[in-house]
Amino acid sequence: MRNLPEPFPRLSEVGESALLVELADDISLSINAHVHDLDYWLGESIAKGVTHWVPGYTSLLIHFDPLQTDHSTIRDWFHERWQTCPSITDLKPAQIQIPVRYGGEDGPDLAAVAKTHRLSPSDVIRMHTAPVYRVGMMGFTPGFAYLMGLDPDLATPRLVNPRTHVPAGSVGIAGDQTGVYPIESPGGWQLIGRTELVLFDPEQEPYFLLSPGDEVRFVIAPGSAVQ
Repeated sequence: MRNLPEPFPRLSEVGESALLVELADDISLSINAHVHDLDYWLGESIAKGVTHWVPGYTSLLIHFDPLQTDHSTIRDWFHERWQTCPSITDLKPAQIQIPVRYGGEDGPDLAAVAKTHRLSPSDVIRMHTAPVYRVGMMGFTPGFAYLMGLDPDLATPRLVNPRTHVPAGSVGIAGDQTGVYPIESPGGWQLIGRTELVLFDPEQEPYFLLSPGDEVRFVIAPGSAVQ
C-alpha cells in the first residue's frame, strides 16, 4: 500500500462494535482507489469477530461482534493487513453501460442544468456521456452508486426543495457527483434523464447491478427526448 501523509490511516472507535478507518480528508480518485484496494485485501484474511465492512469515498467502517472481539484486536488486525496491502487497482473492473433517455419527462431538470452552465441541453448530454465513471461508494438507498468522474463544468447544486417522489432509474447530478436512483424514493438531485436498467433486485443475486470500483458509461437510449 502506498504511503499516506500523517495522521493517516486514522482509526476511530465508533460505538462498541465498529472501527472507522480514514485514509484522507479530501475526496480523490487515487484515495478512493486505495479504499478499494483495502476493501479487497481485508477480505483475503478476515479476523475472528469481524462481521462486515462498508467502503466509502475515503474510508472504511469495520463492524465486529463485541462478544467475540474488541477494538484493540481489530486495530491490530487492521494494521497487519495495512502493512501488507498491495495495489490491486490494475485488476480489470466490471464495466457497465447504462442507456439513458435524456430530457423531457425523463429528465425534467436538464434544461435548468444547461441554463446554469450556459450550455445547450445537447451539450450537457455530450459532456455527461463522455467520461468513464467509477463507483466510489454505495449508499442512500439499496443499490445507489455514487459515481466519480463528472465533468467539473457540469457540477450543479442539489434542488433547494427536494422532490418527494423520484422514479426508479432517474439519472441525476448533485454537486460534482452523478448517479442513478435504483428505487422510487424522495430526492434532491437534478434529474437529467432516466434508464430502464434495474439497479436493485432483491429477488435475484447479486442484488445490485453496480459495486464499488466498477466502471460506468452512460449512452443515449432510443426514445431520448434530447440527443
